[in-house]
Amino acid sequence: QLQLVESGGGLVQPGGSLRLSCAASGYIFRFNAMNWYRQAPGKERELVAGISGGGSTNYADSVKGRFTISRDNAKNLVYLQMNSLKPEDTAVYYCNAYSSRTADNFWGQGTQVTVSS
Repeated sequence: QLQLVESGGGLVQPGGSLRLSCAASGYIFRFNAMNWYRQAPGKERELVAGISGGGSTNYADSVKGRFTISRDNAKNLVYLQMNSLKPEDTAVYYCNAYSSRTADNFWGQGTQVTVSS
């Protein structure tokens, strides 16, 4: 079982930045996909960004050019750098670890990001 703990959320003004961190209780190198999802009130959970074991990244169109995902396998950490934040980025952000080989799929408890003036 893998535990994921997100941190770094909070209240920020539009145009500001936040850096989310996801600390894993075990080795993340075995997961070919580490992802950040978000869920706003009344909306479906959506994929924000993902990073493969080889470092390939993918982003939702709404965050391209503003968000950057990275992973540190040695420290079992995943980050989401969020710049130029907008009110529509307000949501609970979740860290996810997925292995297509084993079908393991783990979630963190989420961290709230609120973008408001």
